[in-house]
Amino acid sequence: MAAVGGGQEATASQQHQGAASPPLPARHTPLTPGPRASRFQQVLDTSLSHTLGKISWDNFAACYPTIAAQSPAVLRAVQKQMVDRLGALCKKEFDSVLQGRNVVAKLNELDSLVSEAERRRDEAGVGAEAPIPPHMLPPDQILAAHLAPHLAQQQSQLNAKLQTVQAHNAKLFSDIQKQRAEMQSLMALLQKVFEDIDGANGQIDDVADDLAKETRTVEAEMTEP
Repeated sequence: MAAVGGGQEATASQQHQGAASPPLPARHTPLTPGPRASRFQQVLDTSLSHTLGKISWDNFAACYPTIAAQSPAVLRAVQKQMVDRLGALCKKEFDSVLQGRNVVAKLNELDSLVSEAERRRDEAGVGAEAPIPPHMLPPDQILAAHLAPHLAQQQSQLNAKLQTVQAHNAKLFSDIQKQRAEMQSLMALLQKVFEDIDGANGQIDDVADDLAKETRTVEAEMTEP
């Protein structure tokens, strides 16, 4: 009988290993169960206890009356081992499903949604018009509700890019203004230089004839014997 129990345990272990969910990439921090998550866990525990209760000593002994009469202690040990093993496997499988499906977080989110709905109903008052059920809304409103978070995120990104471009343009404008001021300063300096050159040319024109006469006179004196 012990061999049969061991074979059943090995088969159950192999089936459990074959049906086990793949390991999660990262272990999440356990969440505090809310009212619905706590109630759901209670239902699981109650159902498991009720199921394991069917494998009672009386029912188990009725299946093996000879062994129950000759070796009740051995049969009781096998029955207890089977119940404990089956309970541990079921709890482990339940925990795997709860973590894989993120049940606690989703039930907590449902509690938050229900609390928010109740708060809005209380704030609206007794005579307020009942809101339209989601399945009765027109398609454009449903589409807008689904696109709103995505569009809000895109708008935020575009606003950030716009601010970056505006800051870059402001810097470029400031640089251009500085370059224009430098160009105007250089133009004013060049204009002053040109004026100085024109003034110098005018003064040279005034004395050019006298210098030419003096030059010719000196040359004539030097050429005389």
